[in-house]
Amino acid sequence: MLARSPDLARLPDFHRVRGPDDTFNSNPKKNMKKDILRILPEIRKIKNQELREKVISSWEEGIRLGGWDMEDLNKIPFTLLISDSRVSLVEHTRAVTNTALRVAEAVSKAYGNSVKIDKDVLIAGGVLHDVGKLLEYAKVKGKITKSIKGKFLRHPFLGAALAYKCGVPDEVLHLIAAHSHEGDQGFRSIEAIIIHHADFINFEVLGGKT
Repeated sequence: MLARSPDLARLPDFHRVRGPDDTFNSNPKKNMKKDILRILPEIRKIKNQELREKVISSWEEGIRLGGWDMEDLNKIPFTLLISDSRVSLVEHTRAVTNTALRVAEAVSKAYGNSVKIDKDVLIAGGVLHDVGKLLEYAKVKGKITKSIKGKFLRHPFLGAALAYKCGVPDEVLHLIAAHSHEGDQGFRSIEAIIIHHADFINFEVLGGKT
């Protein structure tokens, strides 16, 4: 069962000053949901409907708060650490999610019930592991760069806060928070271990240095 700790305090909203050229609220919410499912079809593999909706809401909220248009998503690089990377955040997100699913299948085939993997948690974590980059990055004069928030908080922190705001359960928040170096000195669940390695495989094969 998916669990979520009771709220100890209301998570403060992220604030952003909107400019005259902002158009991210021009489409109805249902159209944004449809577009998110189109570019991230792996979301449909999440069997738990409530979790699936919260994953979609996290992307919707990240797009809104980051001031992005749907058209921007395929232009946002998956990292700023590889110069001139042509791999987008969406492509990377899908690659990590599908890599994780293949690893889970191989592990389950090899070890059976000895290793229990929650596929819904795994998929949700794959789709959301880098959602914080929608807040860590910003488009400034047509160029993608670090946002003001991104200079103070890396995407694992921003992504976990964003997903928490959307009601994502603790098991998945853990994957977001622990998928990168921030999780190296602490506990990682089985699903978090898989997402962590799937992420770095897809980073290093493209020339990323850890």
